Order: sequence, then C-alpha cells, then structure tokens
Amino acid sequence: MMPSDSKVTIHMVASLDGFIARPDGGIDWMDTADEFAGGETLDSEVAEAFLKTIGCYVMGSRTYEAALGFEAQGLGWPYADKPVFVLTTRDLPRSRDSIEFYSGDLAELVNARLRPTFRSIWFVGGGVVAAECLRLELADEVRYSILPTLIGDGIRFFDKLRTDIVLHLKEVKAYKSGMVALCYEVRDVTRRALT
Repeated sequence: MMPSDSKVTIHMVASLDGFIARPDGGIDWMDTADEFAGGETLDSEVAEAFLKTIGCYVMGSRTYEAALGFEAQGLGWPYADKPVFVLTTRDLPRSRDSIEFYSGDLAELVNARLRPTFRSIWFVGGGVVAAECLRLELADEVRYSILPTLIGDGIRFFDKLRTDIVLHLKEVKAYKSGMVALCYEVRDVTRRALT
C-alpha cells in the first residue's frame, strides 16, 4: 500500500500554446521580459523553501541533457542535491552521485521504490514522460507554469494521451514576470477508444 502522504506531481514550464521546447529541443524562448503589475513577486526565499519540500525528481533523458547544458554554461545544477531519476536506455554521463539512470517499468519505479521513500515526487520533463505518467495513473497533480510567449510549434507538454484526464483546479497564481502558475488535482482517467 502507498503512503497516504506521498504525492506525484507533473510540472512543466510551457508557452501559452502548450509547448515545452522548440522542435529541436531549444528553450531560448523561456527568457521573457514581460511585466504584469498585478502579479506576485517570486521571492527567492519562498522559492527556496518550496524547493526543499520536493523529495526527488524524475525526468527523461533530453531534460537531463538540457540540465547538464545549463550546468556547463555556468547556470548551476537546478536540482540541488536531491535524488534525480533519469528515464533512459541510452548511456549518458553521470555528473553526480544523486543521479540514477532507470530503464525499467515506470509504475514499478514510482509505486515500489519512490512512493515508500519520498513524500513529494516531481516529474519535470518531457512530454512523453508526462503523458506516460498520466496514462499509468501515477500522477496526483499537474502544475503548469505558462510563460507569456507563443512559439507556434515544438514539443508538447503531453504527448498523445489517448485518454481524457479529468482535473480539478486547486490554485492559480499570476506573477510580475507575466507567468501564470496553475495547479490541478488529477481526478479521473477516462479510457476511450484509440483514434
């Protein structure tokens, strides 16, 4: 049985038109200069305190490679010393001890290994991983941070769900940067015929 206080969150930052990256994986569009006077300030102390509540991260190999790229550019490692589980069958460089590569059954990883150990499990990329997490009914909530940008084409937040996912809006926050953060509780996965 799963610990009742264990929560799986899917989180992504996306353009208003629902893309998490350009077709080539580029995320240069994430650096926006919008200002919304009525928004909240994203205080670094509040953000740090919130990030400390996350137990571990799960991501696909391309998200991991993007994070390695940020680190190589001197932008730091965004996941601190938290355990990071990278879903991949490829041979990738392991840049720190907190990283584990995994190529087995995703439901087994989450239910047998992560839920008993971590209270807060965050899926942070990419679209195929997020969709699989929902297809397998592993997610408890979806956090969607929308940037004030339209990029027209790219990698979608969720890749081909083929099921209806019923959500319940729990929280909405608008920030001075123009970003809007939405938090939804996953209520139900409705199976329907593949089209």
